[in-house]
Amino acid sequence: MSRRSVRTERRLFLADGPKAVEGALSVDGCVVEVYATPTAVEQHADLLAGATVTVVDDRALASLSDAVSPAGLVALCRHVDAPLARVLDVSARLLAICADVRDPGNAGNVIRTADAAGADAVVLAGRSVDAYNPKTVRSTVGSLFHLPLALEPDPAAAVRAAQQRGLTVLAADGAGEVDLFDADLSGPTAWLFGNEAWGLPDELAALADHRVAIPIHGRAESLNLSTAAAVCLYASARAQRG
Repeated sequence: MSRRSVRTERRLFLADGPKAVEGALSVDGCVVEVYATPTAVEQHADLLAGATVTVVDDRALASLSDAVSPAGLVALCRHVDAPLARVLDVSARLLAICADVRDPGNAGNVIRTADAAGADAVVLAGRSVDAYNPKTVRSTVGSLFHLPLALEPDPAAAVRAAQQRGLTVLAADGAGEVDLFDADLSGPTAWLFGNEAWGLPDELAALADHRVAIPIHGRAESLNLSTAAAVCLYASARAQRG
């Protein structure tokens, strides 16, 4: 499962560590099997109750994990993504669309933040990193299993689909014409985030209803992707929740 092509073909991936395994076990039909060391079986007896567990030694477990210090638990899981049309539920009020986000840590952090902010779904669009990359899965700290996820090859299609479902699409853009703290965020909103290095292409940002800038009050040039996503998503969550 170390290669994306294998994960995609088999629609299987590995979830490493107690938080990821706990999240996976909370989704019906997601976990095929859990591999655990004897020590982990003892330490996480409550978590593993009812799961199909294969006990392996430390060396075998380490071969399944890319963590520096494996926690002793790895679950073989079925993919959890759903078609975009299903993820864009008619009642969705807060969505994160990531276009061409390449860094696994950033993608995982956006998913985790979206979960924490109460977002309804995340879309990884374009040439974004594999959602099932071990580093991405680990960075979500279990949130990958908490909210709907869609994988959409065409970022423009994701934007248009969100608009058709009644969401206002806001492009997070340092050169945006609307200040984040002046924006009306009370309605159903889809935030559009771009690549870590070059941001959003002009032609994609132009499809959004507005380009929104996070004000920089100090001397920093900009915010990194995961921080910007956290600020935007929580601003929306606060506005929507009164």
